[in-house]
Amino acid sequence: MNYRAYIFKLFLRILITIAAILGLIYVIYTDRIAYTIVISIVVFYLFINTYSFLKRRFVAMEDFFEAVKYRDFSRWFPEDRGPKDIRYLYTGFNNINRTIKEINSQNQAQYVYLQKILEMVDIGIIAYNLESGDVLWSNDSFGDILDVPSFKNIRFIESRKPELFNTIFETYHREPDSISIALQNETIKILISDTVFQVESDAFKLIVIQNIDDTLNKNESESWKKLLSVMTHEIMNSITPITSLADTLQQNLQIAIENPKATPLELEDLNSGIKTIKNRSEGLLKFAKTYRSLSKVTQLNLQTVRIIDVFNNIQQLMQPSIEAKQIKITFEVTSEKLELDMDTHLIEQVLINLILNAVDACKHLEFPKIKVTASQNKNRNIVIKVIDNGSGIPKDILENIFVPFFTSKATGSGIGLSLCKQIMLLHKGRIIVKSIEGEGSVFSLVF
Repeated sequence: MNYRAYIFKLFLRILITIAAILGLIYVIYTDRIAYTIVISIVVFYLFINTYSFLKRRFVAMEDFFEAVKYRDFSRWFPEDRGPKDIRYLYTGFNNINRTIKEINSQNQAQYVYLQKILEMVDIGIIAYNLESGDVLWSNDSFGDILDVPSFKNIRFIESRKPELFNTIFETYHREPDSISIALQNETIKILISDTVFQVESDAFKLIVIQNIDDTLNKNESESWKKLLSVMTHEIMNSITPITSLADTLQQNLQIAIENPKATPLELEDLNSGIKTIKNRSEGLLKFAKTYRSLSKVTQLNLQTVRIIDVFNNIQQLMQPSIEAKQIKITFEVTSEKLELDMDTHLIEQVLINLILNAVDACKHLEFPKIKVTASQNKNRNIVIKVIDNGSGIPKDILENIFVPFFTSKATGSGIGLSLCKQIMLLHKGRIIVKSIEGEGSVFSLVF
């Protein structure tokens, strides 16, 4: 509305000025000197008035643009004085300034909020100019991890710790990398990654580091606790009956030695007791050997192998005995061209173990089925699955099935799945389990 009024007033001034100029031409032509002087003054006034009318608007806009240029959004334009069209213009400028200040205030609040979050995390973050080395932003955790004070330029580190400077700032880590760095009193292991980004004509490098020593120590401690708990349980299960039986046999022998006529030695009972001790001792020895076998697998003999060939080997080996138990087993490969760099013997061992577990899980069903598949997922990772429709795994033990020596079977050693996991880790893969009690399980080998 204000724009239309301004256009109307400008159009009216132009129209009157044109009329005055035409009148001036007419009086000059008719040689009326008095009228000529009067109308000339009117035309001059109209020019000045139109010029002032246009100028004050452009001056107001120039003032506003100048304020924007220097980011001065605190300026307030008077809305209660001056011509009406200028007051409308000033009202618009003030609304723009108010909106920009609100946006800046929100951005500032978000920046402070984000900064506080980044300050609170125990991950070190720094961004700096690649050319000048000036630090754009850094949190306290970065200095704490590297054991350095706050600094404004990375050359500060170069002059004091050149080796650390080369490792952290000069070396590129496009993918997250685990490295060890030597500090003043210790050597720590950190996870580091970085990226380079461009802001206008300046290039910046963002580095993220995390001290993983504490995490590794905590995980290692928890693993040892679980391992020692299971090992203690297994060893006590063997030693307690051995000790008790040995004590009983010793008492019987002592009584028989002291009074052989009244309490003759029962050789059959003695033989039976010694036989029991022997069996339990052999079980304990087997347990120790199994533990040693778990720590034995440390190296791979990698070869490029077609998965279908691996499946054919396992099928020839296991299908007759499995189908003799009335269990249907099938092998499926989405493409015969699927290949993997693997240690064939170890991966076959993993698959055999998983298939035997599936057999145990579904052997009591009316229609037991096991399916072994190989395919490529959307991330182009090759996934081998062993699927059964068996009893499933209870939720309360699902998280413990990969712990060494943990087993829910009466005759199990608890070593199979632990060994499977270790073999997959050596192949830089992982083993995933999904199981619903009463419906079945899916073990996935992701390479």
